Amino acid sequence: MKIAVAQINTTVGDFEGNKARILERIRWAEASGSDLVLFPELAVCGYPPRDLLEKPSFVQKNLQTVEEIASHTGRVGAVVGYVSVNESAEGKGLFNSAGIMHDGKVRFVQHKTLLPEYDVFDEARHFDPANRQEVYPFSGSTLGLTLCEDLWSLHRFGGRRIYQIDPVEKLSAAGADIILNLSASPFTLGKQTIRRGLVCDEARAFGLPVVYCNMVGGNDELVFDGRSFAADAAGRVASEAGAFEEDSFIVDIEKLVPLKKLPILDDEELVRRALILGLRDYMRKCGFERAVIGLSGGIDSAVVAALACEAIGNGKVMGVMMPSPYTHPRSVEDAEKLASNLGIITCKVPIGGIYDSYRRALGYAGGLEKKVSIAEENIQARIRGNILMAISNREGALVLSTGNKSELSVGYCTLYGDMAGGLALISDIPKCMVYSLARYINRKAAVIPEEILTRPPTAELKPDQTDQDSLPPYDVLDQIMKNYIEEKMSAEAIIAAGFDRSEVERIVGMIDRNEYKRRQAAPGIKITSKAFGLGRRFPIAWKP
Repeated sequence: MKIAVAQINTTVGDFEGNKARILERIRWAEASGSDLVLFPELAVCGYPPRDLLEKPSFVQKNLQTVEEIASHTGRVGAVVGYVSVNESAEGKGLFNSAGIMHDGKVRFVQHKTLLPEYDVFDEARHFDPANRQEVYPFSGSTLGLTLCEDLWSLHRFGGRRIYQIDPVEKLSAAGADIILNLSASPFTLGKQTIRRGLVCDEARAFGLPVVYCNMVGGNDELVFDGRSFAADAAGRVASEAGAFEEDSFIVDIEKLVPLKKLPILDDEELVRRALILGLRDYMRKCGFERAVIGLSGGIDSAVVAALACEAIGNGKVMGVMMPSPYTHPRSVEDAEKLASNLGIITCKVPIGGIYDSYRRALGYAGGLEKKVSIAEENIQARIRGNILMAISNREGALVLSTGNKSELSVGYCTLYGDMAGGLALISDIPKCMVYSLARYINRKAAVIPEEILTRPPTAELKPDQTDQDSLPPYDVLDQIMKNYIEEKMSAEAIIAAGFDRSEVERIVGMIDRNEYKRRQAAPGIKITSKAFGLGRRFPIAWKP
């Protein structure tokens, strides 16, 4: 059997667009002599639909689109993910389903068995689990269908296996000789190694080839990296699609040839591609064509600007320089040099006069030479936020906020100031990784000026300020943050691992206290195993 794998980029709720993509790949599979074409999970409605599933019209349009797609099928079968209705009087009322359609109709349906409820997933909120696993004979083979998490039964989450049943085991017992998996598995660093291991372990355990089709594209905070692949019955990867791009390939199940070398991408390249795809799709799917960024002359805004140019083109990116009385001339020079290297549109809006009027209105006495209060620092950040949002309103451009994960974790950011924006592109990137990413961007040409890479980071909201006036060194902060947030270690465990008690207690306290800020932050692109936002649901008011 020849199986085509169609790794496509769908948009939630774009039924006509998703249908067009699916039908185009069905026609391609027919022309290529394939017997079957496999699509990602919930390809008809897009993933994740979240509470749109509570709208009857959304579910009905999804079902109507399924029938329309099926009506265009012929000899070649199509395995398509969609939402189906649970006709039982019990349960949530919906299934996450995979349908096999050919000769004009949906001929077989398998519902998803394992419904994830961890991290960014909340599928049990709307879906009922399958109560059966059945197989379907097609073109001389017996197909077993699984959906995404159904292949994760053997995985240990924090050392624990959380599922009691293995759908692949049941399908194997029912006589399946090929396992197909429709997936919408979002990207995080290290994820592809885990996926390959799980799929290959299942293939090897039951002596069955497994064909895995993953979604690609950005939907809100999540980026789906694709990298669909097939594994032979011995658990060896035989084919693999591209990363972060629509791609298709065909495998002959009787002639699977293991790859001699598996594609391995550097972390920096993975992060770069994920952020570019996430930004491009966020803007495209939300109807934005242009972006505006506050250029401070610092590393964060430089990286965001460089990535934005790669995502949408430099002619659609505007950099705004907003010097205050505390901005060093070198910062403006560095920002101008960056803008020149990138070839982006720029404008300069000095905020000194606006800042003075705020200070007078609020009764701050004395000149700029006196000690600057936190309130006065925040005033500057909020003036800049207002300017960026005004330009956004005027130009119809999306403001990209430039804060990183290290700053967001400890609250080293200003509500309604530098946190203002429609997308926080690098908010899941620790500061040290921002520097690594900047050097990677510069690997072929010095796009980001060396001065920006070597200068100590500073908010420049008061004279001679650096970030380390308020924060520990970033290499220390980032490691403690990772241990506390991603590894879920307690403060005492982090201290026992060799970190200074006072630093740990200080950083952990700052992280706990600043949940209220993060709750009001713009959405960001998930990169690490535990990002702020959907996947980390902490209360604001609690006693640590």
